[in-house]
Amino acid sequence: MAKLVLVADDEVSVQEALRDILEDNGYRVQCASGGRECLKKIESLNPDAVLLDIKMPEMDGIRVLETVSQRGMNVPVILITAYGSTETTIEAMKLGAFDYLMKPLKVKEILETVDKAVEIKELMDRPANQRGEREEIDSYAMIGMSETMQNVYKTIGRVANTNATVLIRGESGTGKELVAMAIHRNSVRNDRPFVKINCASIPENLLESELFGYEKGAFTGAVSSKPGKFELANKGTLFLDEIGEMSLNTQAKLLRVLQEKEFERVGGTETIRVDVRIISATNKDLDRCIEEGSFREDLYYRLNVVEIVIPPLRERKSDIPDLVRHIIRHCNLEYKKAITGFSPEAAALLKNYDWPGNIRELKNVCERAVLMSSGPVLTVEDLPISLQKKTRRAGWLNEISGGSLKEIVAEVEREVILRSLEENNWNRSAVAQALKMNRSTLYAKMKELGIID
Repeated sequence: MAKLVLVADDEVSVQEALRDILEDNGYRVQCASGGRECLKKIESLNPDAVLLDIKMPEMDGIRVLETVSQRGMNVPVILITAYGSTETTIEAMKLGAFDYLMKPLKVKEILETVDKAVEIKELMDRPANQRGEREEIDSYAMIGMSETMQNVYKTIGRVANTNATVLIRGESGTGKELVAMAIHRNSVRNDRPFVKINCASIPENLLESELFGYEKGAFTGAVSSKPGKFELANKGTLFLDEIGEMSLNTQAKLLRVLQEKEFERVGGTETIRVDVRIISATNKDLDRCIEEGSFREDLYYRLNVVEIVIPPLRERKSDIPDLVRHIIRHCNLEYKKAITGFSPEAAALLKNYDWPGNIRELKNVCERAVLMSSGPVLTVEDLPISLQKKTRRAGWLNEISGGSLKEIVAEVEREVILRSLEENNWNRSAVAQALKMNRSTLYAKMKELGIID
């Protein structure tokens, strides 16, 4: 059966015009002349999409949209108006409007928007398991089946049930905390606390008290005693992130705890004994830090009984599709979306990009795309412009295979001219103008590069 679109507008002429456009393109159409009538028909007809005018009697479009959102009505609402404003647009999108169209309406824009809305409604109506979603998604799941990640999993499996200290190395955003959590969850300590602290985010003069706690009156502002991370992690696991940022003074105190399993709170005299497994992580080259004198060699060997190196995302690009699917499923649940994935062109861009920010950057890009997209499939247009440009430039440069500088320059020139010719339907005058050269020079260059005989 043809999909049903509800048109809500107080002007009969607008209703008739939209009815003609939609019916000519295979849709069934029902109309409403006011906000309350629109709500009743949404409840009784369960339309596949709603075209809703903002200015209407009894109840305006914004109030209708607010009611639809409050009642959890499962229908995409497209607002239409001749009186757009920044505030109205923002409010409409906050309330969950599928899209926002301005009068005078364009036929192509109406049909494209309604087509996308109907696709979304169809996905929203499917059971969660048919959309490839789960009721809950493990936020700490480690994703990827590449060989490098398989090696990481094997190491986690070997060390999880021991008490060995583990040092996790990797660039920022590679998922070092996820590895630490995986070790804890697979250990005999998994029912005990997993406590984490980022050594880079806490000022040097406060890090010691955060780790070991303090007694009342130990310093200005210490109005009561407070346990530190070591006490909170007793019998469990303490994760020291960015360990390379720790000062030498705090390193010495940490070394003592690792050796003797005991410490005193700042300003205290009582010795506190703890049973804590230490997992640390860094994006620094600690070997170089040792040579420079900023990291203690004896502490390094205490922390680095087992080392796990997390590869950057650019070295495990085969994992990107699985990572993207996991991120999108998570975003669908969090933002009540029904995104099915990226288009082939967008997926290719994601795979060709080098991801200097690693998984953290990938997650940011995917989350932004899910939030901004109005259709079930994320396209190239949903990706940041900066990523599109960098990927295209990188892809082009990777294709250059010339040996000498002269050969490389010739290959680049040939590529630029060919692309311009294609963009201008091989109109040499237009190409010469676009490349800011005269026609005779362009003609000579095309012959030199073998583009023409």
